[in-house]
This record gives sequence, C-alpha cells and structure tokens, in this order.
Amino acid sequence: MKALLVEQLGKLESLALRDVPDPQVKPDRVVVNIEAAGVNFADISSSMGKYPGVKVPYIAGREFAGTVEGTGERVMGYTQMGAFAEKIAIPRAFIWPQPQGWTSVESAAFPVNFFTAYLVYWKAGLTADAFEPAAPSKSPRRALIHAVAGGVGTAAVQIGKLLGIETIGTSSSDEKLEKAKALGLTHGINYSHDDYQQRVMELTNGEGVDCVFEMLGGEHTKRSTRCTREFGRVILYGTATGERPEFDTLTMYSKSISVHGLWLSTLANNREVIAAAWIALKPWVEAGQLKPEVGHVMPMANASEAYKLMLNRKNYGKIILTV
Repeated sequence: MKALLVEQLGKLESLALRDVPDPQVKPDRVVVNIEAAGVNFADISSSMGKYPGVKVPYIAGREFAGTVEGTGERVMGYTQMGAFAEKIAIPRAFIWPQPQGWTSVESAAFPVNFFTAYLVYWKAGLTADAFEPAAPSKSPRRALIHAVAGGVGTAAVQIGKLLGIETIGTSSSDEKLEKAKALGLTHGINYSHDDYQQRVMELTNGEGVDCVFEMLGGEHTKRSTRCTREFGRVILYGTATGERPEFDTLTMYSKSISVHGLWLSTLANNREVIAAAWIALKPWVEAGQLKPEVGHVMPMANASEAYKLMLNRKNYGKIILTV
C-alpha cells in the first residue's frame, strides 16, 4: 500500500510517499480502507521531533475516515500515527460510525478537533458531566478561544453555542472571524491590531472569562491567565509558538486561577473519558447541530504543503488529505 512516511525529524521536506507492507490483521483489530485523513498541528510537532519517543521512519497522521475491510462499514477514527496511508489496522475502541450523510472528508475532520474542544470545556467544568464543576457565577459563562478559525477553534464555537457559553475568539484575519461568527462566535478579536487581553476585559466588563482554550504557549499562557475571572481555568493543549509556557503566578494567586494540561494523544487511551465525550457529542451530531468546517482538501502527496499552510496560519477550519 501507499503511505506517507516521515523519514527524518526536523524537516517538513522529509515527508515521502512510499510503498509499505499492508497492515497485519490481528484478532483485536479491524482494517480500515482510508479515504481521507485530517491534518493536525500535532502531526507537524511530531515530524519536527518535538514529541517524546518518536522514531523514524513512521507513517504520519492521527485521524482518518473510510470503510472497514470486509464489512463496508463507514467509520472515522483516531490513532497515534499511521493515518496517512491507504489502510490502517485499528482497535474498535478507536473508531466511530461516520454520521449519516457525512462524507469521509467531513468525517476525517471530526475526531481530534471535536473531542479536544469538548474535553477542554469538560476540564473547565462547563459540561454537564464535568468531574469538577466550575465555581458558581451570576454572570454568563464565557470562554476565550485562541486560533478560533482553526479546527479546534471552529469546533469549540459550535459546542460552546450548544452549552450556552458566550465565546470570544482571536484570529489575525477579519475574514476568518466573520466565518467564525457565522458558526455562533459571540465576539471576535483581531489580534494583529487589537490587544486581546485588553479587549477581553472590555467585552466582559472587567470580569474575565471562565476558561481559555490556550494552545499558543510562551507569553500567551500568562496573558491568558490575566483574561480569566476568579476561579477561572486555562486549559493548555498545545504550544503552537514552540515556546515554553510562561506563568503569571501573582495573577494565579490573586484570582485563584488554575492552569490545566490536556493532551489527546494520551487521553485517547482513557476509554471511559472518550466514551463519555462521544455520548455527549453524538446527539448533537445526529441532530445536525455539529459539523466540521473543512477549509482545504488536497491529495496525500501534498502533505508538506498542508503542513506549511498550517504553520503560516493561512488555513481556515480543517485541512484534509484525500487518499
């Protein structure tokens, strides 16, 4: 079969389409014929050698959609690696039925973004099944979503709307912010000419937000804590800047703010948590209230181009590779 291999860490150009053996069928796994695969920032970080334990060569890709070999079931799934290929052998616990009426391109855009977005709200105590509910508040629940026009961001806007949460999103493009507003974004902030920290406090009458979707790292982590209200939570699920997160402990002390980590790569192995998230998401999907925003579709051979598009922040919504 054909597969996209990362042959050298640290160079996007090292992605190569190669012939590799078909995956071996095992009793606890099914083989999925992949039709489409989603591109995530984690794929870039892995290929750049920023994920622990990654050894080359390996087949890139974390999410996919296609048909189960032998049954024809239309499924979507999540994996640590191996999605950028014609086939994958995967445990049934890591695949879900493609929603009725969705294409494989749309389905491949669902697992990483929507599970991540839902679990950020869950971590922030803003979902009905949260293990630690957010502190009581007389004000509307609010969330600050960085990179709101990306895959996780557009998912977070849709889920936030269904949860009754007021959403504030940041982007460098007015055009992208308008698209996010069409999904239900309450307020947009163009950080290329507005100070998002200042604007958040203006938009919330100085109160701040209940949670922050923080995937930037560096100084943005401490700036995000300053955007929260008392007992607010900053959920750190990535470091797109490549910089180690910085913390403003004085603000954290004074407002009793907490910073939480969330990494789907490991959390995906917690079947109880993922199953509960799917139970929450599934009715919204079936009712047509959630749907991925796919902004770019290109052939698998163009993965390097897709990576650069994401690195340069030129994408809107999800980038999908067709197989």
